[in-house]
Amino acid sequence: MNWTATVLTIFPEMFPGPLAHSLAGKALADGLWQLDAVDIRSFARDKHRSVDDSPFGGGPGMVMRPDVIDAALTNTARPGPVICLSPRGKKLDQMRVTELASGPGVRLLCGRFEGIDQRVIDAHRIEEISLGDFVLSGGEPAAIALIDACVRLLPGVIGAIETLDEESFQRGLLEYPHYTRPQEWQGHTVPEILLSGHHENIRRWRSAQAEQVTRERRPDLWQQYLARVSGTDEN
Repeated sequence: MNWTATVLTIFPEMFPGPLAHSLAGKALADGLWQLDAVDIRSFARDKHRSVDDSPFGGGPGMVMRPDVIDAALTNTARPGPVICLSPRGKKLDQMRVTELASGPGVRLLCGRFEGIDQRVIDAHRIEEISLGDFVLSGGEPAAIALIDACVRLLPGVIGAIETLDEESFQRGLLEYPHYTRPQEWQGHTVPEILLSGHHENIRRWRSAQAEQVTRERRPDLWQQYLARVSGTDEN
């Protein structure tokens, strides 16, 4: 069975959305992965198809009901972990993306309103994942981003698979800068080393550039990288 992304949402019409285009879209059309968008409202028990209610303890907004979410999860059993996209979750990184892509698939629960009743999160041992320290209107855009990150790692999706080895985060570093034609543009020229044809020197230059940009822009990643390579020859 192909890698499958099952998305539980109150807006199933948002899918496939961007996932129908570019690499992910071609791979979807070619049958390299599958997408199933499940409407949470179809598991509501009242005539209004209500999926939310007022929070106990007061406060603004509404909370997604545990009984409805439980019914949606129970009736859409699929392989792979259940993940809730939430700003309070653990921040998604390339290591977790690689783990998810190597499995059978994922079930992604898209929260809305003020969030999801904690009891159903605990009962189903749902993993909470965040894209970063910001808040979206719902989990759907985050789910699309997570799926895209996983799909591009699936076998057959990217033609030149070796390009994945030099991407940001693969070695714990951000990626080095890239240049193409024209050789001179608006008074700016391509670094001479890239025109030398000396592959080992180019590799060393790119490695040094990756380290520099990581050190300047992501000191947190830089410290983690230093800890991993401590006592080894980086070049």
